Order: sequence, then C-alpha cells, then structure tokens
Amino acid sequence: MVSDINECEGGTHNCSSNAVCNNTKRSYNCTCKPGYEGDGNNCTAHLHCSICLISDINECEGITHNCSSNAVCNNTKGSYNCTCKPGYEGDGDNCTDIDECATGAHDCSLDASCSNTNGSFVCFSEFGCKVDGVTKLIKFKGYNHSCAANSCEDVLINTPGSKSGAYHLKTKELETALTYCHMEEISGCGGGGWTLVMKIDGAKTTFSYNADLWSNKMVHNQNSGEYGLDNLEAKMPSFWSNPFTKLCLGMRVVGEQINWILVNHSAVSLHDLLSNNNYTQTQVGRATWKSLVNKSSLQNNCNMEGFNVVSHTGKDNSAITRIGIISNNENDCSSCNSRIGFGSAGSRGQQKGSNSCGNEAGNFADNGEKHFKANCYIFVQ
Repeated sequence: MVSDINECEGGTHNCSSNAVCNNTKRSYNCTCKPGYEGDGNNCTAHLHCSICLISDINECEGITHNCSSNAVCNNTKGSYNCTCKPGYEGDGDNCTDIDECATGAHDCSLDASCSNTNGSFVCFSEFGCKVDGVTKLIKFKGYNHSCAANSCEDVLINTPGSKSGAYHLKTKELETALTYCHMEEISGCGGGGWTLVMKIDGAKTTFSYNADLWSNKMVHNQNSGEYGLDNLEAKMPSFWSNPFTKLCLGMRVVGEQINWILVNHSAVSLHDLLSNNNYTQTQVGRATWKSLVNKSSLQNNCNMEGFNVVSHTGKDNSAITRIGIISNNENDCSSCNSRIGFGSAGSRGQQKGSNSCGNEAGNFADNGEKHFKANCYIFVQ
C-alpha cells in the first residue's frame, strides 16, 4: 500500500496564495481565505460583503497595530510588521533607545563630549555649555539638563534644525523636565517649536471637566510626555510653567488622522487660565471647532466657546468643557446637549458623560447623534 503524498506540505499544489490547502487521501482541495471568493485555485477579494476584506486593511493607517511609538509600521498584504526607528532597538512592538554614547556608536570628535538623547545623540564641544562660575549657553539649549531651555520654541531658535523629540525645559520650580517638542510645522497651526502640555484619552475620565488635574500643579504620567503623538495620557509641568500666545489643539478619532486647529490667546500659563474656573471667551468660530472631528455634530444655537465653558444658567448635566464649544437648540445656553472639547462632561440629551475629549451630540444636532471619543493633544507656543 502506497502512503499518501501531502501535496500541501510538499508545495506541489495549485492553490491560490489567498487560499488554504487541505490535504485529502491521494489528493487535496483548496479553500479561499476569509474575505476572498473563488474556486480555491483562483481567489479574489470579496466584493459583496461589508464585513469582509474588500481590499487589504491598512493597519498602519487605521492605528489598529501594536507597533511601539518608537517604531515604523509597515503595511503588508493581510498583515503588517514593525521596525524600530533609527536610534532605537527591539522587535518593533517594543523599542528602546540606543545609548550611542555608552556603546561608542557616535561620531563625536575626541575633543567633544557625547550626550545621549531619545533616538539620537549630540556632541558638545566649543558650541556646547560651558561653566565659568555661571552657566554660559552658546548652542544646543535644551539638549542637556544643565542647559535647559525655556520652551520648545526657545530650543528651535537657539539651535535651528532641531528635530521633534524630548528636550530639557525649565519649570517654575527651577527644575528641568524632559518634554516632547514638535519642531516641524503642524498643518492648521503653523511653524514648529510647539511645547506639549497634555495628552488626553477621551475614552477615560482622567481629564474630565471636574478632575483636579485642571486646577492643581501635579504632573500625570510625566514619562509619557517625553514622547510624541501616541495614545498615552500625560500632563507636563508646562501646564503651569509656560506662558503662551497661541495653542495648537489636535483630535484623533480611531481610524483617522489628527485634525488640528490654532487658538490665538495669551496667558501666563494654562493653569493660570483654567484653575480659577472663570469663563474666558475665544473667537475661534463654530466651523473651526467642528473641523477637529470629521462628521462632527452640534446643535445650531448658543455656540458658547473658549476656556471653562459652563453656562451659568445651565441645567443639570448640560454640556461643559474646559477648552472648546457647547451648543443648544434654543437661543439661550441653559440646556446644551452637544459639545466639542478638551476636558468635557455632561450626560443630558443622549450625551455620554464618560467622554472627556471629543464630540458628543444628541439626535437633534445638525449631523445627528454622535459619540466621538478622541485622543487629544494640547501644545502651546
């Protein structure tokens, strides 16, 4: 009796690359993979099933991957892979900074000192920080804790060409804090030198309107504030230490890109502006606030916007937000059932009170009932 030959293991089958080979006695058969249709020898993407693979799903664009924030996501057919960014090492899911100074992988000259930074390093020589009784700053401000900068804009002015990453910034306590600086231009906000203040996950209530984090001078997940536009929450010393003349606000709903808006407003700090709970009006405009979330929805009237946005005539559980806009169907602001904002609350009229950042609207709003929880970013300059 001749034993069965497994064509599937031997690679002698004619199944499509989008099919599964199933060995049978003296033969085999081919079955198209989920999301594809055909006879097994030829399998094409399913064209009539909304939940099937119409085409390859780009996990990298949809933010459904598990790549480290220090890795690059590479989409592949039916999957993806992660590659650590230059200056980091690991398997892509977890990437740690390579200390080029410790490993000797830097190219600093013999008469210069090497200082490690996230994903890179910098060489200090005659253009670095010198001590002649006092600290003298010539260049590379913010690259070392002994040469801390006042803000990310200060870093960029002092050392043009500085890339996005964590820099040492001064705090009001005369200490330093490694803080993420976005140095490149942000669409909708303009040129670089943006100092990170907060990262908020709208699906959590950490930064809900009444959270103490809006009025105290305590950091939250400070280490997460060293990194860029990921999904980790953070509150940095820049909340109470950095004066500003403008804010750059961003929201990202799952599966979409970040939308940004610019708010021109001057304050000693965000803490100084918000901790007193006094309402401060802005002139951003309803349409601009709505542009933070694609297909956003608001009621047509009231449109009260700014900082500490709470109507003094508001009914229980009406919409409120630390930074943003609230709206109502009536001409007054006493029963607002919709909002777009950072640090929000309110459960009246179909709103979800647990949404701390994003868009909430009842079914009488201009684009119907919406519950968009977003990852939100607050930068100042």
